[in-house]
Amino acid sequence: MHVYVVTVTNPNLPSALYLPTGGFTQADDTAASIELRNTDDGKVALVAFSSLAQLTDCCGKNQPWVLVSTKHLPKLHAARPYDVIVLDSPLPNGLQHTGALV
Repeated sequence: MHVYVVTVTNPNLPSALYLPTGGFTQADDTAASIELRNTDDGKVALVAFSSLAQLTDCCGKNQPWVLVSTKHLPKLHAARPYDVIVLDSPLPNGLQHTGALV
């Protein structure tokens, strides 16, 4: 697991990140709700994965996701502020999506 403190444009991040979502927020399936998590020390974390395989391994096979270019992280941060980016960290079993959304 890697933790990156925001500034949002860390050069060590991959060029694109797989971000867990809570599914789509609009009836036409155009807006995904990016999942943010609270850390034990009270920070808000953007949970991100360097590959789809990492996301599946860490979150379960039924986790909805979106692929986001890291160049768009400033826009995401402006819309959904977070303090840190947590990369390739397993979610606890209780937070994994266990059933298919459709």
